[in-house]
Amino acid sequence: MNKEYLVKKWLSDELTDAEREAFEQLDDFQLHKDILDNAAQFKSSGFSQMDSFDTFSKRLNEVAKPVRKMNWVKPLLRIASVFVIGFSIYYFFLFNDVVEVQTLASEKTTIELPDASTVIVNAMSEVRYSKRKWQQKRELKLQGEAFFDVAKGSKFSVITSEGTVSVLGTQFNIKQRGNYFEVECFEGIVKVTSQNTSEQLKAGDRYRFSNGQASLGKTLYQQPQWTKNVSSFDRIPIFEVIAELERQYNIEVEMDKVQTERLFTGGFVHDNLENALKSIGEPLDLDYAIEAGNHVRLYTREKK
Repeated sequence: MNKEYLVKKWLSDELTDAEREAFEQLDDFQLHKDILDNAAQFKSSGFSQMDSFDTFSKRLNEVAKPVRKMNWVKPLLRIASVFVIGFSIYYFFLFNDVVEVQTLASEKTTIELPDASTVIVNAMSEVRYSKRKWQQKRELKLQGEAFFDVAKGSKFSVITSEGTVSVLGTQFNIKQRGNYFEVECFEGIVKVTSQNTSEQLKAGDRYRFSNGQASLGKTLYQQPQWTKNVSSFDRIPIFEVIAELERQYNIEVEMDKVQTERLFTGGFVHDNLENALKSIGEPLDLDYAIEAGNHVRLYTREKK
């Protein structure tokens, strides 16, 4: 329909339903409406009269001219938006390439690194590495415990808060919990740098830093037992053993009159809490009570 025809009929309020629908589809419908609304707010001698079509058209042209002058803003805003979005995507893929794997209590997971090395991550642990930089620098950060099967290649380093472990290709386990730090070598040679000292471990060797002291020892297994759902310990303070029990079962253990510095040698399974508590309690003359929720009380057994 003719635009002028529609505007004239609109001003005289004579539009049919079909004509009104066509009029509201005009590009400048809202501009027409705004001008009329604004004009209705002004009065002369207490009497207001609808503008004629010629007067209305003249006012419309006067208002429309400056609007057309600003039309360049929208294309520029679109260009700027595209630029910002593009830059954001570029920044995300270029700089935000850190892979982070975290496990919860009673959870284990296996990840494969870009070079086909594998890492089994124990409960409540975290592994972080840069995927983009991996080919130039095989390096990751560990909090907690993990078993590594490293593909042969360039230097491979694991950084923890208590020390760094470097290899070329081998199998080893690292446990770092608070100030406790332990490295066990199961294949090849492992270099451990910790507490301003450096040690080379061969298959079967173990390095441990606990209670402010470093020591060397041996491991009897072909791979860490926790990967088979069994936690094993060799002369470890009972508080460390209980902390591991809490991680594997997602429980809270209250120790009642228990000498937490006593050393424990043995282990517990990850699939039965009562059996695990018995495995810990029997050698140390401890009893237990599984209470409401996830609370367990461990206490010294009364002598008969």
